[in-house]
Amino acid sequence: MTIDGVININKPAGWTSQDVCAKLKHALHVKKAGHTGTLDPMATGVLPVCVGKATRVIEYYGNDAKTYSCVMKLGIETDTLDVTGEALRTGSYAKVTEKAVREAFKAYTGVIKQTPPKYSALKIDGKRAYDLARSGEDFEIKPREITIYGNKVDKIDLENGEIEFEVTCSKGTYIRTICDDIGRTLGCGAAMKELTRTASGFFRIEDSYTIEEVINASTDAKKLGKMTVPPDITLEKLGKVILNDNRVTAFMNGNSTWSSGFRVVERSDFDEIYRVYAGGEFLGSAAIENGSLVPKKVFR
Repeated sequence: MTIDGVININKPAGWTSQDVCAKLKHALHVKKAGHTGTLDPMATGVLPVCVGKATRVIEYYGNDAKTYSCVMKLGIETDTLDVTGEALRTGSYAKVTEKAVREAFKAYTGVIKQTPPKYSALKIDGKRAYDLARSGEDFEIKPREITIYGNKVDKIDLENGEIEFEVTCSKGTYIRTICDDIGRTLGCGAAMKELTRTASGFFRIEDSYTIEEVINASTDAKKLGKMTVPPDITLEKLGKVILNDNRVTAFMNGNSTWSSGFRVVERSDFDEIYRVYAGGEFLGSAAIENGSLVPKKVFR
């Protein structure tokens, strides 16, 4: 059974994103499987996994917005910025008000500079930050720009020191850091307690499948086919180009096409990369460079 597409996995807590990919590779008997954006082991929710030839388009999901539902615990700061880490400081949240919470979140929107956690998969001089942190090495991570498109406070429980919120953000955003930043603003500290990714670009949690569901369907081509989404459908940021029929062979051979041989029907939000179609069939991706359509990835 040949599988080339994207499966929307609802990642369970305790699994790394790579654990999920490895499990699917084994269960589906495929050579390639890769996710479109890492989820922390303690996190659950949407983890799109590209299988087979679909792994070639993973780079195109980089600009997809992601939505998370989070519970943060007030009154504690940890080395990992979540409740699984070692406590560094504790603080009283007795004077924190609902108004202060809502104002802190209201201010945490737009383009901001955020410093990723030291316990993260970022590479510092070729080494993972979490490896450096675990070995006790002293190193610095520079702040970087991320975008918070919006957030919403769903529940404030000041008696138990917990806040539930939802946030939609750009790639590279660390929800653990949001909890830490808000805790510092409130003056009591905070750490992430629970995290669920509810959306990632095209994919929604209500349309996701558990690993067990996919494994159970692995021997049923029809069931597995329903779980697998063609990659071109999911690439919302890419534009769309219709290629003239007489240029298909040239495209498949990696040759460029002048402007007279194609037409743009949807503009691209991703570095002028387009999905290419002819006769209703997805052929691959291409860039428009100096007026010409230049093949980047050929799929047929």
